[in-house]
Amino acid sequence: MIIQIYAFTQIEVMLQAVAAGVDQIGFVAGKYDLVHGELDFRSASTLAREIPRPAKSVALTMSTDVNEILRMADVVHPDILHISTEMDAVGIDQMAEIRARLDPTIQLMKAIAVVDQNSIDTAVHFASVSDILLLDTKMKGFPGVGATGKTHDWNLSREIVARSPVPVILAGGLNAQNVRSAILSVNPWGVDSNTSTNIPGNPLAKDIVRIQEFVKAVRTAGKGETL
Repeated sequence: MIIQIYAFTQIEVMLQAVAAGVDQIGFVAGKYDLVHGELDFRSASTLAREIPRPAKSVALTMSTDVNEILRMADVVHPDILHISTEMDAVGIDQMAEIRARLDPTIQLMKAIAVVDQNSIDTAVHFASVSDILLLDTKMKGFPGVGATGKTHDWNLSREIVARSPVPVILAGGLNAQNVRSAILSVNPWGVDSNTSTNIPGNPLAKDIVRIQEFVKAVRTAGKGETL
């Protein structure tokens, strides 16, 4: 089970997280004043280079401009490029263009807003132009997809996992208390945490204790067990 944590801004805390067992280190690359913890391209590149292997870097973008997204990827060179804009803002055609022009060593991940039954077909459609899907929660008043701290219907996520031809990461309000149930319900390839692993009241700082608790909960989830 892959563990992905967002959104790191400090190298020291990132190194602690990797030591705790985090597989994929997420950060926001680009100053768009839309979400917390945004890093300029140079700072994001520095953080990415300091991530010890085998952990991977995941650069999240809120840009809707294909050329700008690709410029970020060239500068930061993450292992995974995470498109987290509004679903239609970077659609199938734009994703296909990014995939065609992106360095082939970089994987492309699309955030999918899990809302209703239509989300299942949407996810499968985007899987055709993505290497990884991330299933997250969309709420009014929050830019892009995710970072709401809220869960969504895991029954829909389970259907997406069953039908997706590419690996799926489950996100959206996961914490040390509910991630076991989420894993057993959805059976994803990976799980993601952002808001629940922050220092309470400080969305710009990660809480290493909460990260350790999240990792422990994931690693101790029953293997082959179902709810």
